[in-house]
Amino acid sequence: MARVRYVGPEPVTVPELGRAVEPDEVVEVPDERFDGYACQPATWEPVEEPRPQETETAALPLRKTAAKPQKEG
Repeated sequence: MARVRYVGPEPVTVPELGRAVEPDEVVEVPDERFDGYACQPATWEPVEEPRPQETETAALPLRKTAAKPQKEG
């Protein structure tokens, strides 16, 4: 999860987090919602950006092809 710091002047309730956030508090936010916080620099300061997503192909094991038999002759 990504992390952002609330830089507002007084506590604010954040429904997505289900609680109030205090001034200068660092909170974890879902990676896919990080941009929604980071685009509000007067209210939120990025602390830790989301980690890059692994592609599906990166998670698959490499396949090795069988060697072709050599022709005699």
